Amino acid sequence: MSPADPSPPDPTGPATGQVTGEVIVEFVRAGAFLRCAAFHVDTGVEASAIGPVNAGEAALERIALGKLKRALAART
Repeated sequence: MSPADPSPPDPTGPATGQVTGEVIVEFVRAGAFLRCAAFHVDTGVEASAIGPVNAGEAALERIALGKLKRALAART
């Protein structure tokens, strides 16, 4: 970032649309349900997905990261 450009860097990446920076992913089980929360460390933005335990962690993580990506894109 140059001094002439005061805008913050794009957390979704310039060309790939991938979330850049550190992301913390957390899983919490509550009975028959599983909650996956994804936190973007640099911005403090959080997104989560909830589903049945048999949906699997990978599926819920993919959904939570997709929601986080959209939330970060909406901030710019």
